[in-house]
Amino acid sequence: MSDATIYRQRDFVFFSVGRFLSTVAMMVQSVAIGWQIYEMERTPLALGLVGLCQFAPMFLFTLPAGEMSDRFDQRKVLGIALVLQGICGGLFLMLSILNVHTAHAYYAVLVLFGIGRGFASPSGQSLVPFLVPRAKLPRAIALNSSVFMVAVISGPALGGLLYAFGPKATYSLCVANFLIAAALTALIGGRRSAFDATARQSRFARVVAGVQFVRRRPVILGAISLDLFAVLLGGATALLPIYARDILHSTPVGLGLLRSAPALGAAVVALALARRPLDEGIGIKMFGAVAIFGVATIVFGLSTNFWLSLVALAVLGASDMISVFVRQSLISFATPDEMRGRVGAVTMLFIGASNELGEFESGITAALFGPVLAVVIGGCGTLAVVATWMKLFPPLRMVNRFRDVRVENA
Repeated sequence: MSDATIYRQRDFVFFSVGRFLSTVAMMVQSVAIGWQIYEMERTPLALGLVGLCQFAPMFLFTLPAGEMSDRFDQRKVLGIALVLQGICGGLFLMLSILNVHTAHAYYAVLVLFGIGRGFASPSGQSLVPFLVPRAKLPRAIALNSSVFMVAVISGPALGGLLYAFGPKATYSLCVANFLIAAALTALIGGRRSAFDATARQSRFARVVAGVQFVRRRPVILGAISLDLFAVLLGGATALLPIYARDILHSTPVGLGLLRSAPALGAAVVALALARRPLDEGIGIKMFGAVAIFGVATIVFGLSTNFWLSLVALAVLGASDMISVFVRQSLISFATPDEMRGRVGAVTMLFIGASNELGEFESGITAALFGPVLAVVIGGCGTLAVVATWMKLFPPLRMVNRFRDVRVENA
């Protein structure tokens, strides 16, 4: 085995472990924040504001962060973002120690945390293709997704257990994990993209170039916009504290299990994809997976049984993992190295909108129609999006193999 191969393997391990730790921290923190905010305010809108406070700064900073990841060293951008997230964990810890009982203080820290996420996402995503040979990229994406999903499974469950000992223990773990992840990022080798001929353009022009690159490629635009609108309408994560406490009559531990269920289903699928990645019928399988996501959302919304709810959420996560795998692989194959940061930023802006803005949308609709009807309407909306996108983006629907997608014909 050559030194270069060993070097790459070491970097991929450091990156994966760092992502695991930071994701666990983010999941643990989300359980604590959701439970604390709902205890303080007892309204769906208060939970929706948790998502909005993170989305607004992500919306403002993600595109500039993608440009910075193409211009500067991705490791430094990611490392600084992780340190900022660790500082936010420390601020949540301080608020808990001081026994602050106003949600506004927590919202303010969430805005700062959203800035950190805005810089972490595109820089982290742009690093992955440089850590493995191109031929092994789909498998590496599946393995990295498996690591991520294991973290998303264990994080909420761990958060629910730790919260039984109080929020101080919860946030202490978050601070430690974010800072260790930042240290591991600093140990990753210094490979980055080749010199970009557009580097002398203005920063605004380079950001616009990234947006235009995505807009002119129906495979990429269709894939990320499908995720945006499907999850924006179908996401029920923000309402899980309401379901756990008021509908399923559970505890913080039950909330942690509910938060873990989608990731458990996703992890099983991710491990299967790592062993045998999808090879044919890529586009139509992606649409089918998103349709199953919508159906599982409707089942969860109507369920009043804790175990049925867990199963529905697990199916929801499994189907979402197929969509995520296809989307990430398509984007990786269709994007030139010098554009990865900016394309990653556009992608993460869409994903951030679908997740955090989706939480705000769920809070609004739940406040208007009640949580059950809000989730069911969202699931039906997801099915409508699938049908519409199959007509709007035929190139995406007709993609058969990943290797059929190239930079010049995406």
